[in-house]
Amino acid sequence: MAGQFSPLERKSIEPIALAMEDSNVRSMQRFVSDAPWDEAKMIAKYRSFVNDDLGSPDGALIFDETGFLKKGQDSIGVARQYCGPVGKVDNCQVGVFAGYVSEYGYALVDKRLFIPEKWFTKVYRERRRKCKLPPETIFRTKPKLAVEMLEAISKENVLPFSYVLAGSIYGASQEFISTVERLPDKTYFVSIPKDTQCWLKQPMLFTKEYRWGGKARKKTVLADPSGKPMTVEELGRRINDYFWYRRQVSEGTKGPIVYEFTRRRILLSGSGLPQKTVWLLIRRTLGDKPEYSYFISNVASSIRLKTLVWLSGLRWAIEQCFEETKTELGMDHYEVRKFPGWHHHMLTCMLAHFFLWHLKIRLGKKSTVHYAVAA
Repeated sequence: MAGQFSPLERKSIEPIALAMEDSNVRSMQRFVSDAPWDEAKMIAKYRSFVNDDLGSPDGALIFDETGFLKKGQDSIGVARQYCGPVGKVDNCQVGVFAGYVSEYGYALVDKRLFIPEKWFTKVYRERRRKCKLPPETIFRTKPKLAVEMLEAISKENVLPFSYVLAGSIYGASQEFISTVERLPDKTYFVSIPKDTQCWLKQPMLFTKEYRWGGKARKKTVLADPSGKPMTVEELGRRINDYFWYRRQVSEGTKGPIVYEFTRRRILLSGSGLPQKTVWLLIRRTLGDKPEYSYFISNVASSIRLKTLVWLSGLRWAIEQCFEETKTELGMDHYEVRKFPGWHHHMLTCMLAHFFLWHLKIRLGKKSTVHYAVAA
């Protein structure tokens, strides 16, 4: 961590070890890649520190992933897959992270390495062994990794939070949404894909009887086949300009960041049938060719638009965590190939990033977090 705080241009193990007094390259490599750490206790203690400085009943957990470009095929979990930082498919590793934000600051509070499904085939058996992937590890999707972190943080009951935010990969996952819904007094606000289907009003349904395999069966179908659901993209582009409201969401380096918003109560479609009623928030950029974003939430039906707008701007916190840990602390400079090494490096980056927030708070410097809760 001393090396991560240093002005070194490259903050991987070797340059850090060579720059630090009384350090040794091989010893540091072994410490990060092979030495056993009690990560469970370390991260539990770490989250208690985060709670001491940043904890708030109005806090939010945020789930998102980021990619790390890599050369070669021998690093754990590396594959040609979508890499967010470069905006395209490339050879990389992908980590799924949990972030925490409150009126006092923001921090990363958990992490998982996404391992593509092909890594669990026989072809990759030797690579799994060399990378020290625990034998009991099974393939988990990104939403499943987020679910594991959410359940662990909630069960631990150290970090207080009221909101759960996530991108469209997680918003489209019924398992992720159901996990949040099972938590008492928690509100989700998640992005959804533009092809998500919905209705504005409850469609007419009827029960149809039929025979299959010699047995009488029943199924629920739409009474009017023409009343099929529409996509949220179709809905958004139909809404008249009169019903869009211009709001500032934050202050950027080039001035205020402003979007236009509108909201609707919708019925989500599942297998062509209505499922549940949620709020849909649609955000669009200004200009002649606006770009649209779509969010759903289980907030109360009486919620005000400004609360939804406020929630739509909170995910910037985890993006800030990624940017700051990569540019200042060498989060993407690592050269470790093994499964334990990846987790150890990410944990030290999380600790280092939070330590800077801790110093900022202790020195009494004004926070840059704009987190006025919109009731």
